[in-house]
Amino acid sequence: MTVSVFGINHVSAPVAVRERLAFGPDIVVPALQDLTRDLAMPEAVILSTCNRVELYLAGDHPQQAVAAWLQKNRHVSADDLQRCLYVYQENDAIRHLMRVACGLDSMVLGEPQILGQLKDAFATAQNAGTVGFELSKLFQQSFTVAKQVRTDTAIGQSAVSVAFAAVQLAKRIFTDLADTTSLFIGAGETIQLAAQHLTQQGARDIIVANRTVARAEELACLYQGEAISLSEIPDVLHRADIVISSTASPLPIIGKGVVERAIKARRHKPMFMVDLAVPRDIEAEVAQLDDIFLYSVDDLNGVVQENLKSRQEAAREAERIIADQVEQFLAWQRERRAASTIKDLREQWRALQDAELQWALQKLAAGESAEDVLRQFSHRLGNKFLHAPTERLRSAASNGEQHTLESVRSVFDLDRSTES
Repeated sequence: MTVSVFGINHVSAPVAVRERLAFGPDIVVPALQDLTRDLAMPEAVILSTCNRVELYLAGDHPQQAVAAWLQKNRHVSADDLQRCLYVYQENDAIRHLMRVACGLDSMVLGEPQILGQLKDAFATAQNAGTVGFELSKLFQQSFTVAKQVRTDTAIGQSAVSVAFAAVQLAKRIFTDLADTTSLFIGAGETIQLAAQHLTQQGARDIIVANRTVARAEELACLYQGEAISLSEIPDVLHRADIVISSTASPLPIIGKGVVERAIKARRHKPMFMVDLAVPRDIEAEVAQLDDIFLYSVDDLNGVVQENLKSRQEAAREAERIIADQVEQFLAWQRERRAASTIKDLREQWRALQDAELQWALQKLAAGESAEDVLRQFSHRLGNKFLHAPTERLRSAASNGEQHTLESVRSVFDLDRSTES
């Protein structure tokens, strides 16, 4: 069976197209069952995330039929699909799945979430009954490759977003983030990402300040936190061990005097501050204060760029691991595909053997010499088994098919037999 991938991702398709092609959790199982039934597809897995929609297939199927099914199922035009659809087959399909599992095809190089999403997609297909021997082996090996890449390379050990870099720095200053209070100023995407990273690392006491309190409440609610307005920051700043700010304010929101008063109220307990805004939300002079660790977006961008180089080097190591694993899977495929030929060969031999054995037994029962019967049995069995290959070899020689003759010499090890 041919292994194929049909898909779109954040590189090939804009979000408007990805939204239309996405398979929600409630429709994945029916879609898998429709796909395997409509196209007589033996095996299928559907992966659908915010950044990609991919069909992993095993079976003999024309590309046009799969594209037409996808177009019909997701109600998209042929032009829209054609512009963004990519198709990989065999070696390229196997390599693509392994790269996806390792985070090498992700928007953020080396991100680990995609592996969990792949495992969920595989489990869903198993429950739907659309996974067989081929895809099961491929997905399990891809999960193993991803684990090896995580263990043997530094692909996921360094921060490659300013939000995550801020959290990594916070962990160096505070032994246990669960004992800290975090103040987030703003409620945009960067602050949301920082809050997500920080809470994932154990932070629990959250305060969100925003010009629009309703927006602050939306974010604070996700983490059972507290929402305040920007004007209330001076009243709560002394409670904050970690301050991360990213707003669109044209003027600083936190001045040196406010921080001085907060530090005094904290009895000089250290405060970690990250200003991700341009223009700055926190006056630069704040960095001059004792017990204040203030980082700007430029400071963190330097960390991110250095870490990105580290991940890119790790990605090159990962590609070498994947190349080796692709070859291992292809070798398994070849062995599996040879199994049916071996089985047929053995069955043909057994059938001839049984027929000639019955002939020999009848001759012996009739009283013929055992030595004569055994000689004839050996001769007849050899002639019948070698008849078809001999005719095929003569035909190959007549047609100049030298590769066939060489293959037979290799299979039966004739050159060594001649030498010995």
